[in-house]
Amino acid sequence: MSDVRALQGRFARLIAADHKKGGDKETEAAALALAEEALALRQRGACSQRVRRALYATAAACVSSAMWAATDGRRFDAALRHHERAASLAQESDDQAILFRIWSHKGSLYRHLGRPADALDANDVARRLSITRRDPLFASLGHARHAAILGLTRDKAGVDRALGCAREAMLRADPNEWRPTWLTAFYDEAEVHSLGAVAYLAAGRQAEAEAHAHASLTLFRPHLVRSRAITTARLARAQLGQGEAERAVATAASIDAEHPRVLAMLGSFTRDLRRIASGPVYDSWEQQWAA
Repeated sequence: MSDVRALQGRFARLIAADHKKGGDKETEAAALALAEEALALRQRGACSQRVRRALYATAAACVSSAMWAATDGRRFDAALRHHERAASLAQESDDQAILFRIWSHKGSLYRHLGRPADALDANDVARRLSITRRDPLFASLGHARHAAILGLTRDKAGVDRALGCAREAMLRADPNEWRPTWLTAFYDEAEVHSLGAVAYLAAGRQAEAEAHAHASLTLFRPHLVRSRAITTARLARAQLGQGEAERAVATAASIDAEHPRVLAMLGSFTRDLRRIASGPVYDSWEQQWAA
């Protein structure tokens, strides 16, 4: 178990790095290499069932992080391949938390691919796991991601219900209970609001999307650099959707655009701005975007 704890410490550092930059191939490769180390330890000799399961769970968590890095970097085919391997490793571990993460990530992957039916099915696998009944924080994340997917279907009432369930479950969660680093590193009230912004943007409710984005940005913890940039891009889209082109451009201009997903979002923002606004507002943004 000392070897497992050492691997888990390195995994925690990988999670921290991912929240700063995310989506790059280096993070994906580092996660896969760490998974191979865990599996190599399993092959070295006899070990207890506890250690065996812990090694498989660690390997599954690392491959799941590779899957998320690929999703975040828009490398969707690689992400789907990583999902299959992560799910297989997780079954060997019998770890409900990592099974939840893997299937919840697959739901998010299908959401990014614009496949809401598949996304709902994958997220439902996560939401039906027993850990969501034992720990309301897992249930909360399942509901919040469910809301984001429902936004794609324009189910406005469903989005409202799912976000309400996410907030209610979070209030019931014991803040002192131990949870894995991958969850505690990012999931909190700020993330619920961020997913609310996703849901309402997709559902065409721009004012509500803007309100959730503002709320999220006031609550983000300092280390969530990537999440802040992504939510700021969502805020710009919500402002543009309400015809507030100058405010939207000012918001978009405040973003550090190095992250692959943020670059894609700003590219979409630029196309929408070109269609909606012309003249000095667009010219100003085009100069900043080109720079």
